[in-house]
Amino acid sequence: MRFLKLLFIALIFTPSLLLAQKGIIRGSVIEDNTGEPMFAVTVVIDGTSTGASTDFDGKFEIKADPGTYNLKVSFVSYKTIIIENVVVRSNEVSLFENIRMLEDVETLEEIVVTAEVVRTTEEALLTVKKKSANLIDGISSANFRRIGDSDAASAVKRVPGVSLEGGKYVYVRGLGDRYTKSILNGVDIPGLDPDRNTLQMDIFPTNVIDNIIVIKSFTADLPADFTGGVVNITTKDFPEEKVGKFSIGGSYNPNMHFNSEYLDYEGGKTDFLGFDDGTRDIPTGGSTDIPFRSDALGDAAAMSEMNTILNNFNPTLAAMRQNSFMDYSLGFSLGNQKAAGNSTLGYNLALTYKNKTTFYEDAEYNRWGRGNTSDIFELDARERQKGDLGTNDVLLGGLLGFARKGDYAKYSLNILHLQNGESKAGIFNYVGSDQGSNFTALQHNLEYSERRITNILLNGNHYIAGGTWELEWKLSPTRSKIEDPDIRFTRYRIEDGVYSIGTESGIPERIWRNLEEDNLAGKLDITRKYSMGSQEGKLKFGSSYTYKTRNYEIQNFQIFPGNINQSLTGDPNEIFQTENFISSENRSGVYYDPQFIPNNPNKYESNNSNLGIYVSNEIGIGEKVKTILGVRAEQYQQNYTGTNQQGDSFDNEEVLNSLNFFPSANLIYSLSDNQNLRVSFSRTIARPSFKEASYAEILDPITGRTFIGGLFPDQDSEGNVIWDGNLKETNINNFDIRWEMFPKGGQTFAISAFYKTFKNPIEIVQYVQAANNFQPRNVGDGQVLGAELELRKNLQFISEMFSAFSFNANVTVTKSTIDMSATEYNSRVDNARDGQEIDDTREMAGQAPYIINAGLQYAGFENGFEAGIYYNVQGRTLMFVGIADRPDIYSVPFHSLNFNANKDFGPNDRMNLNFSVSNILNDTREQVFESFGATDRIFNRLKPSMSFGLSFGYSFF
Repeated sequence: MRFLKLLFIALIFTPSLLLAQKGIIRGSVIEDNTGEPMFAVTVVIDGTSTGASTDFDGKFEIKADPGTYNLKVSFVSYKTIIIENVVVRSNEVSLFENIRMLEDVETLEEIVVTAEVVRTTEEALLTVKKKSANLIDGISSANFRRIGDSDAASAVKRVPGVSLEGGKYVYVRGLGDRYTKSILNGVDIPGLDPDRNTLQMDIFPTNVIDNIIVIKSFTADLPADFTGGVVNITTKDFPEEKVGKFSIGGSYNPNMHFNSEYLDYEGGKTDFLGFDDGTRDIPTGGSTDIPFRSDALGDAAAMSEMNTILNNFNPTLAAMRQNSFMDYSLGFSLGNQKAAGNSTLGYNLALTYKNKTTFYEDAEYNRWGRGNTSDIFELDARERQKGDLGTNDVLLGGLLGFARKGDYAKYSLNILHLQNGESKAGIFNYVGSDQGSNFTALQHNLEYSERRITNILLNGNHYIAGGTWELEWKLSPTRSKIEDPDIRFTRYRIEDGVYSIGTESGIPERIWRNLEEDNLAGKLDITRKYSMGSQEGKLKFGSSYTYKTRNYEIQNFQIFPGNINQSLTGDPNEIFQTENFISSENRSGVYYDPQFIPNNPNKYESNNSNLGIYVSNEIGIGEKVKTILGVRAEQYQQNYTGTNQQGDSFDNEEVLNSLNFFPSANLIYSLSDNQNLRVSFSRTIARPSFKEASYAEILDPITGRTFIGGLFPDQDSEGNVIWDGNLKETNINNFDIRWEMFPKGGQTFAISAFYKTFKNPIEIVQYVQAANNFQPRNVGDGQVLGAELELRKNLQFISEMFSAFSFNANVTVTKSTIDMSATEYNSRVDNARDGQEIDDTREMAGQAPYIINAGLQYAGFENGFEAGIYYNVQGRTLMFVGIADRPDIYSVPFHSLNFNANKDFGPNDRMNLNFSVSNILNDTREQVFESFGATDRIFNRLKPSMSFGLSFGYSFF
């Protein structure tokens, strides 16, 4: 009996064991002329009947015994391809991506290539770029493997016309966040900062990304709310080969890390995971039914309740000095695809943990203004703040994806969760000299921000009638939440060595902010392929719907230390000592004043809906010309519920309601097999965010600056209306022309010109009624004229010894103009200095006059070593518009020079070591006030200094 059992087990497992000895040949086939996947291409091991046909994604898989073979790829009316020396190893995948099939209309010929040539090709994305209906740039997974970028932020920097803000947010063609949009797998999802259009790019490891495409021209199937570009991150449904990787990395900055002067404060026990454990919970429980000080003085029960609340406040208000640690990160990813009957199953898993510590010594946040008379040129110091700021930023992220593909359909499910916690502590010396009042002060700031987002994307593709019809649908809900619990601000006035707290220097504050946002997006695209004579065409139509809702609230408490002013020492922790609390014996002690009662303009609810429908047609005209014509319609509505500063209530009141049509026309003229001339026109839009279309007043306690919602009006000292609070959307017309050439070997050369007109552009303008306040407003109509040069060149033309070197550069130059409104123009005239001529135009806020990206790379395919040095700079850019006596604020060019090198080594090159140096030039990030005839004065200044990074990765398979 035992023998029979063993025999039965052997019979069960022997086939799988034999199968396990086989290797896999896997790849994809594309049509050379269009770059599109080819269906039903025959791929066989030459001289055998072992083979497969490509599916509707152009992919195939063949199981074979270990050995060296020739692979034969054939299709009717196309040249047969023989791939020589295909090595198959046991339990391993031999991968051949994007095998290019060339039409053979005259005679049936064969093309013989070596396996190594197919593996190292990068021309597939260039083919897509060359044949795309849109003007696009991008980077593919093949390039990720070659250059060793670990995350999407590192990779996207190599795309022409792209710059990164803060190492994570993408800007295209020098246009800021308002005019750049990032999407994931073709769907709009909010990021960790829901007021941004762009996702945080450094959360996506490159080994789960198929490609990153930057779309610079609009077609009707895209969302209409972009102008600079759309960045689409596409994750892999089916990893080409089994992937399992672990990585660990660290970064050291000599000025920031292991520094005993670093600032921090005692937070919660789970801060290292990116969320608060309840340590910072609000002591009122979120209730607004709490006693005033006047109630407590006349009512024992109210006094007892107030003391209970005061005792529940965390007593820590002071930042403390301690030793800082270096940056470190961990990553893990796993993925594979498996055949299951007539289906293919795929999965991806990626986990990311990053812990980043920054410490800025002598950080500056200042405010300067013009004098009262026109003969005074130099700016007056209104507020000056200089000191040390420590930040610890934790990111914990996870991406899980499943996919199933059958003969004529594919389904995928992706789940993304991000958790981010950022703790800040600062100590600043403050000088206030506004309106004739001069004083010095000591300021302590403690902050914590917790952000989390969960997104689910369910996607389906259906191929009907042999691929003549394609239907794709997407459904994506997202939940976002931001909590800023217990922001603490304390400022002491110092006079003759005596510390005091009063309204002039600023009352200590405790702030709780909460934001919840739900987002549901759905999308349906239908494509019909057809022929008209000898021309192949595509008719595409579809619809999309997005619904968003946001709840936002700020609870603000001011803490006045009553009669203890005489004994203050400058240590903020003294304020919440129990003996200082208000009582029947100490009726002037510490008390708090909830400032939001009876009206709270910082509590609001908003919702918007956007229904879009479109139709687009792509067809050739003759052999040389292809046209893509389309129109998109979007019905957009945004509503607001809340209370303004005057106590007026709004109940789901309509803020925006518009039906807009967005035509697009793209023409591509093929000058030769490797040259195109592109011309395009489109109309797009930019809409105000929830925060902008509100009455909210959101303070940044560290800088002392306040964001004012765009619905709130503004007027000057004489009562003249400067801003009426009627915030509108921005309508944009886009014109592009581009000549592009694609030499062999993945090289490119392109020259582009573009022109954009803006009706009612939204810019951030300084607020007149209150100092240090900033507000989004529609300004006068604008225009942007620009040119772009892109070059990617292998240096083999110099000498064969330079064949592994390549140079890439792209330069974007723009000239922007805003036709100033009468209000802004008159304000500038009234505040002009002697000899200053005021034009009725100015440059556009947020538009960089130039961007330069350049890089020199070495890629050793045989030795597994890659290195590169990369340079980026963005020109002096108007950031915040001045008005009245407030000067314009500009960013100063930051010259970024970074070095990166990585080396594969070990058995089968499973190990990877990466070394990087950032900010080699040791440049400083600055924004300055600029005024005619005056010395530039610092608005912001941070010194990031140079840092060194080292990471190690290990692949399990």
